[in-house]
Amino acid sequence: MKNTLFQFLRLLFATIIFWSLAFCLFIMIRYYQVGAEGGKAFATSDSEVVPILQWLEFGVFAGIIVGIVYAIVEFIFEKFQLNKLATGLVLLEKSLIYLLMLILSTNYIVGLIEQQIDRNLPNENGWWKENKVFWLVVGYFIICSLIFSFLKISKEKFGKGVLFNQLIGKYKKPREEKRIFMFLDLQGSTTIAEQLGHYKYSELIQECFYDLNRVITNYNAEIYQYVGDEAVISWTFNKGIKNNNCVELFFKFQDRLLKKQKAYQKHFGLQPKFKAGLHGGNLIVTEVGTLKKEIAYHGDVINTSARIQGECNKYNETLLISKQLLEKLQLNKYKIQSIGNISLKGKEEEVRLYSINKS
Repeated sequence: MKNTLFQFLRLLFATIIFWSLAFCLFIMIRYYQVGAEGGKAFATSDSEVVPILQWLEFGVFAGIIVGIVYAIVEFIFEKFQLNKLATGLVLLEKSLIYLLMLILSTNYIVGLIEQQIDRNLPNENGWWKENKVFWLVVGYFIICSLIFSFLKISKEKFGKGVLFNQLIGKYKKPREEKRIFMFLDLQGSTTIAEQLGHYKYSELIQECFYDLNRVITNYNAEIYQYVGDEAVISWTFNKGIKNNNCVELFFKFQDRLLKKQKAYQKHFGLQPKFKAGLHGGNLIVTEVGTLKKEIAYHGDVINTSARIQGECNKYNETLLISKQLLEKLQLNKYKIQSIGNISLKGKEEEVRLYSINKS
């Protein structure tokens, strides 16, 4: 709840700032346009000229109103899972809502301004038909909305920060980073697939990963890739160990699945459970491919994380972690139990593993 409130307030702040600046820009352009046409800027009489700061108050007020509605619409779409609809349909619905807000807000501002101007304006009832500034604002809104929509879709498609890193060529040459990886896999996936059939099984995986995405941003995590019924999650090392994010995410995801137990039982006749392996360390990050570029991670950390997750079934555990990573965390509220030194496939040296469970 706390993280959800923080995200909403952050979005609210950003949208209010953006739309306040947008409407203040409109006010300034309109202010000097009227001044050029009428000989004075927003004069209420022949002798009185109202300072522009007073008119900018209208812009800030409109920006606050539109920013609040904008943030609420985004929050509602996310809260009620409306973003699961087709991308084109979501963008169309949002665009219509935002365009309506823009017209109403701009109409309100212009109405306030024109009432104060001591002159007769042509075509007062249809000012928007001939007002070039209004259409400039509409164009500004449409362009910015398209840019924001593109950035949002890019973030959802490639992951947070991936598009920007590709644009600046950050990983054109291999570079070393210290990261944490979690391999998250559905328990009993083969049996479940046979039980549900491939179509229903795909719906189950889709729903599970959607629930995963609902909590993942609260723990500074990134989705590296999806492989069948498995999700590979990554953190920069400092973000992963901060507040035990790499462990807290797993149990928060489990809690969300339990919270939706009735829904899963109703639609699929089962309660999905996941197992995970955690490990961290240095590895190489680089950009690969030309036709379908992506950021790839190479190194022992990836392989070890996958092998650790593979040991969960053997020891009947849901979360296993390497000693190397465990020593960097403060897990006082969890029950930690040593599994022992385990010989993982493909590794010469044994790795000491621990299980993590709620106390």
